[in-house]
Amino acid sequence: MDCCTRFRAAPLIDASALVVRAVGRRRHRREMAFGKIGSCATLRLTLGSQGLTKFHQSHSFANQRTPTSITLASAESNECESGSVSMPLEPVSPEGRFLCGILKNQPHIFPVAAARQLEELANDRNGAFVRWAHSMGSEESYLHRKIAEMKDCECRIAVEEVMYMLIVAKFYEIKVPMVPNLSECIKYARLDMSSSKDAELESIHDSEILEMVREHLSNILKWKGKINLMENSSMIHIKRVQLGRIYAASIMYGYFIKSVSLRHQLELSLARTDEDFPLGQLMNSELFKKEQEENLVALGCSFDMASSLHPSYDRRRRVEKLRSYMMGFDSETLQICAKLRSREAINLIEKHSYALFEDRQKSTQKNDGNIIVTYSAFKRLVLEAVAFGSFLWDVEKYVDSIYILKAN
Repeated sequence: MDCCTRFRAAPLIDASALVVRAVGRRRHRREMAFGKIGSCATLRLTLGSQGLTKFHQSHSFANQRTPTSITLASAESNECESGSVSMPLEPVSPEGRFLCGILKNQPHIFPVAAARQLEELANDRNGAFVRWAHSMGSEESYLHRKIAEMKDCECRIAVEEVMYMLIVAKFYEIKVPMVPNLSECIKYARLDMSSSKDAELESIHDSEILEMVREHLSNILKWKGKINLMENSSMIHIKRVQLGRIYAASIMYGYFIKSVSLRHQLELSLARTDEDFPLGQLMNSELFKKEQEENLVALGCSFDMASSLHPSYDRRRRVEKLRSYMMGFDSETLQICAKLRSREAINLIEKHSYALFEDRQKSTQKNDGNIIVTYSAFKRLVLEAVAFGSFLWDVEKYVDSIYILKAN
């Protein structure tokens, strides 16, 4: 039975609702520039965009010294074989395949190459719409509109794959290969994986968030039935499509927790600063506004809304615990934090989940897609999904500073 058809038909809103309810209950053209120029061809990439500077400051895998101008050998765009760079979704665009080859062969220049790709995609899309705007009222207007729409679609697909490769690079940084298509891991209807990378996947979270991630895993297992959490040999009988929905919901949970934690940090910084400065003086501080502007924009708020980020917020009271802070959310605030900010992020989750759970063996078993999942494999999938969601939040924010994404 091809259970992937059923999985793909399941809307992501179901996964998003699982996150909100769970909290509420507790309260080909890039090839021409970068591609197949020959094994000895070279390409110069120049740093200079503000977006790239911010990326180097905020992402640890870019904290290496990178010269202002670097020369690199061209990467064959089809070098995406399995190896140290592991991922279930194979890139199809020239941009995605090029970055895959760069990450595999020259990871130290990957951030520069990704930034360059985003800049050129933004220029291509904007140029097409500018030409359409200039042609308004002329006979060529209809043609330029069609060209702009096609370019917009082409760039959207490419930028989604650039985002995906930026997420893959973050897994590469912590030395965790992503789980391949499950058809390669399931033997005799049983899914088993080593738990050797669990520590690396947990290392990206601080202690408070890690505690909540473990509780998320525990709640899922309780929902599936009584499981001995101390025994890695414990078995879970589950439909493949249902496992896919849990994976997508865990991505949303990782995205949600990242959003909530940054919101929490922002309120704490406001509270600490207000201890030294009166509220009026604080709001008029240009330096403070500049420091907080990025976080406010990323959280979908204006600076004037900062004082009302939390309905019951008191500036004289520090909310020290993330869990207590989150439990005070009303339903509207929960929806804001759990909502994906861009259409590209939604498409990326769907494509990645489908690539991971697609039944490539086209199984026609009589068990209706049921598989047996060991506890270690289940935990690995959930931890990877939560990490994916957290990385997606960071990548989405960075990409949107260079290439404006479509609001969800």
